[in-house]
Order: sequence, then structure tokens, then C-alpha cells
Amino acid sequence: MSVEELKAKIQQLEAELKQLRDDKGGAREKIAQMSGEVVDSNPYSRLMALKRMGIVEDYEKIRTHTVAVVGVGGVGSVTAEMLTRCGIGKLLLFDYDKVELANMNRLFFQPHQAGLSKVAAAANTLQFINPDVTFETHNYNITTVDNFDHFMDRIKTGSLTGGPVDLVLSCVDNYEARMAVNRACNELGQTWFESGVAENAVSGHIQFLIPGEIACFDCAPPLVVASQIDERTLKREGVCAASLPTTMGIVAGMLVQNVLKYLLNFGQVSYYLGYNALVDFFPTMTVKPNPQCEDSWCRKRQAEYNAKKAAEPKVEKVVVEEKAVVHEDNEWGISLVDETAPEEASSEPQVSGLAKGITVAYERPAPTSTEEEANVVQSEDTSLDDLMAQMKSL
Repeated sequence: MSVEELKAKIQQLEAELKQLRDDKGGAREKIAQMSGEVVDSNPYSRLMALKRMGIVEDYEKIRTHTVAVVGVGGVGSVTAEMLTRCGIGKLLLFDYDKVELANMNRLFFQPHQAGLSKVAAAANTLQFINPDVTFETHNYNITTVDNFDHFMDRIKTGSLTGGPVDLVLSCVDNYEARMAVNRACNELGQTWFESGVAENAVSGHIQFLIPGEIACFDCAPPLVVASQIDERTLKREGVCAASLPTTMGIVAGMLVQNVLKYLLNFGQVSYYLGYNALVDFFPTMTVKPNPQCEDSWCRKRQAEYNAKKAAEPKVEKVVVEEKAVVHEDNEWGISLVDETAPEEASSEPQVSGLAKGITVAYERPAPTSTEEEANVVQSEDTSLDDLMAQMKSL
């Protein structure tokens, strides 16, 4: 695509965006007037059905929530699209990259968007999907000093009501950016999700982080970072990481699924959920915070959480004694036996040298007296001449 064609395409997109903004007010008012009932005329029909099925208490609350997505790449773009289709109230998008033709495996970007910033391309696409969502885009690197301060401010005051956002989703692809999100969330006490896909494109994970309660990203750093090796030295010139839209879609789906469970209060949120595509393995775990974490804000949040837990009233566990059932009549002498009770230890002697818990089915019987006599070897002090004399007398 030539420069002139690209400029013409950008102008066309700008015109379409202007038209969309003009129609957005009317579309939003129309959607707001729709009820939460499951009817074909309601674009949220199948989403609202979750309430009727008893899974979600009130799905419409999703419209009041604000989520910040940091990194609009492979996982981040799909995450933003899923949240838009789910009817999220507001999305804050952070990224500093531009759309390239190499990004066309992202399930999201289109060839005519090449050259646009990823956040601008994302907003253009998502506004067509759901004009009821409010979008706020920031095209900068969050790891610089000035941008980091602004990034923290938007997390603190960027919601629909002017307060802190409900969740921050880290979908970046490098340790430096993850640490920037980690420091900001620790300082603000902001709950967030971290996600990522391996460079071989066949594994990924999501991680739910609550400052002070769950290990932050600095509590257990990767081996490369713990060894004080610059991660930028690991990248080889001309070699890029592998990328599969399938793996990115699966990881993004796991991420958004847990976001919905957290925001709408249903199901159980996974603290860590991994995915290995080679064997379809989904490991889960919970990592407690490190008291010696290098992040001072993490240690401060830990102290606050521990103090809060200590101040909570202790709940004494009430032990309910089960009364034995006694029947007045038992003509046939029937009794119940607890099959879960451990078997009594065998009084039979056991063979020595067996491992604990192993027994023998039977023991070898002791030899009879006849066998014993036949196997006895006389050991009396008798001379050879006496033995010869005894043999001759036989």
C-alpha cells in the first residue's frame, strides 16, 4: 500500500468515525431504553439470559464497570473485543505500538489499519461492534517516568464515576512493562490480572493478583531476572516469537471469563490458571506473597492485610456430636458396620524387612520334628578311630 493510498484510507476512516460519533448518542439512548428481558430486539438478549438461568444475579451491572487493558496485542486485542461484546461500561486502552501486516494473525486487526496506532485501530473497530461502550485510548509507553505518572492517574480516576477502575488487565509481552503495572497496582492497592503467552506459542497463563494478599509479580521473579540478566539480550536479531491465534484466543477467553466472574460475583475466580497446548494441561495454583519482596509497596500492603486479618473476630468451630441410633426392636439381630473404619492390626507375626504398610498373605510353616532330626548334623567330639569301630560293629 502506497503512502497516498494509506492517507486516503485514514481519511475515510476518520469520516466513518465522525459519522459513528454522530449516531452514537441516538444508539446509546436506544439501547438504554431496552429492558433486560430476553427478547430478539435486545442485543444483550443472550447475555441477560444468564440471570434467568440463575448463574448471574444481575448481568446489567456489567454496564457500570470500567476495565483498563494494558497492551492491545495478541491477547489484549481479543480481550478488549470480548469485553466490548459483553457490554462493559468503559474500556481504557494503553499501548505504544502501531499496527503492522505481521499483526494480521491477531483475530482483530485488518490490513487497511496498518500504520495506525493499535489503540486507535482498536477503538475504531470496537465502536462499530458496540457503540454503547465508552473508550479511552492512550498511545504511549507506560514505563517512562512521565507516562507512568499519567498511567497511575488514569487507573485512579478513570472510571465512569471518576474514581478508580474496577480492574487492570496486563496483556503486555515483556517483563519491564509487567513490572510497571505491578508497581502501579501495588502503590494504589489496585486488584489486577496478569496474562501472557510463551514465545513458542503453545502455552500461556493468567494470574489474579490482590496486593498484600496474593504474591505480586515481583515476589517471585523469573529466573532470568533473578539472575540479573537483561531480558533484551535474549532476543536475537531477525528472530521473532511464534504466534498462534488459537493460543491467544484461549488465554484471552480464560482471562475475560475470570474478569466476568470477579465483576459479576459468580463462580470461583482462578488465582493462577495455566495452559499447555501440547497436552491440553490446565494447572492451577495459589502463590502467597513473599515477606522479603523487593517492592516496598508490596510489603506495605502485606502488613495492612495481616493487620486486617488479625483484627477480624475469630470464629469458633462448633463440633456437632452425632447421637447413636438405637432401635427399640431388632428381631433379626441386624447391625451396621462402618466400612470406613481402619482394620485392626493383625496379630500374626510379620516378615521383617518389609516396607511400612505391606503385609504377607501367609507365612511359611515351621518344619516338623522329623525334618528337624533329619537335618541335624552331629557335632560331638568323636575321634576317627572310634567312628571306624562303630561302623564295623554295625
